[in-house]
Amino acid sequence: MPWRPVGEWVSVVQHPWVFSHVGFLSFPVVRESRNHRVVSESQGGLKMNRKYLILAAFAASVLLCHPAPGFANSILGSAQSFAVLGASTVTNTGPTTLWGDLGLYSGTSITGGPPLITFTGGTIHQTDAVAQQAQADALIAYNTLAALSPSTTLSGTVGTQTLFAGVYDFTGGAALLTGALTLDAQGNPNAQFVFKTASTLITSSGAVVNVINAGSGAGVYWQVGSSATLGTGTVFAGNIIADQSITLNTAAEILCGRAIALHAAVTMDTNTLSNDNTEYNAGTGRSDFGSYGFSGGGQDTTVAVPEPITLSGLFLGVGTLCGYVRRRARR
Repeated sequence: MPWRPVGEWVSVVQHPWVFSHVGFLSFPVVRESRNHRVVSESQGGLKMNRKYLILAAFAASVLLCHPAPGFANSILGSAQSFAVLGASTVTNTGPTTLWGDLGLYSGTSITGGPPLITFTGGTIHQTDAVAQQAQADALIAYNTLAALSPSTTLSGTVGTQTLFAGVYDFTGGAALLTGALTLDAQGNPNAQFVFKTASTLITSSGAVVNVINAGSGAGVYWQVGSSATLGTGTVFAGNIIADQSITLNTAAEILCGRAIALHAAVTMDTNTLSNDNTEYNAGTGRSDFGSYGFSGGGQDTTVAVPEPITLSGLFLGVGTLCGYVRRRARR
C-alpha cells in the first residue's frame, strides 16, 4: 500500500555524488495501518526500534560508498604497445626511428628492419601471438570508433584551424589535411578527439597536427575507412587505424601516436614514430601530456576504478531497506 508522509522525514543520503546527480533523498518513518488510517509515532500506531533506522542509514551509506567495479584501459587494448602494426607487410626505406613495438600479422615479411630501423624503445613481433592479439584488439577499437555518431561534419579539406573535443566525419567521406590543425582540449584531461573517414586520410607536405591543453586521459583517433597517406615532412599526432594501408612519405613523423593497418601494408621512408612522447619525442619538445600516445593513458593496463553507483541500484537498495524496516515494524 502507498506510504503517506506524516511526521518526521529521516535523511538516508547526504553523499556529494547523490546531491550532484539526484538531489536530496529521504524516506518517511511512518506507515499506513491495516485499516488504511495514517498514524504517527505520537499516536502509538508505529513503534520503530531506533536500531533499525541506524541500520538502514548505515547500509544505505555503504551502498553509496562502495565502488561498483569498472575498468579503465585503452581502447587499443594490447595494440597500445605498438608504434607500427601492419597486416600484409611492413616495408621501410631509409633510417627510421621507432619508440614502441613493431608488429606484423598475418603477413610474414618485414623489409628494411634493423639496422635501418632504430629502436629507442620497443621490439619486433613478427607473425607471432603478440602481434595476432594486437591486430584483434585494434579491429575491436576500429569497430568501436566506426560506430560512434559524429557530432560535427567537416569539409573534405581541412586547413589551418582549431577544433575542440568531439567526433568528426568529413563531407564526401575523405579527409585532406593541408595546414596546421590544432586540437584544443580546453583543459579537459580526458578530452577525446575522434576523426572518421569513409575512405582516405591524406596530409599535404608539411601539414601539422598539434594537441594543446590536454591531460593524461586524452585520446586522439583517426578511423580510416580505406588507406592513409602522410605527406613529406608531415608532423602528425594521434592513432591512425586504417582498414587498409598506411604510407608515411619521406621524413613524415607521428609524434605522438601509432600507425595501425588492419588488412594491408605499412610503408615507411626515413620516418620517426613514438607512441609515448613522455619517453621519447625526438627532441621536438612535443608533449602527449602523459596520455601514452593520446590513447587514454597508462601502458596496456586494466585496473579497477570506483564508479558512482547507478540510480537503479541505489533505489533498489534503499527500497529493499525500507521494506525490511516496515516488516520489522509490523512484528
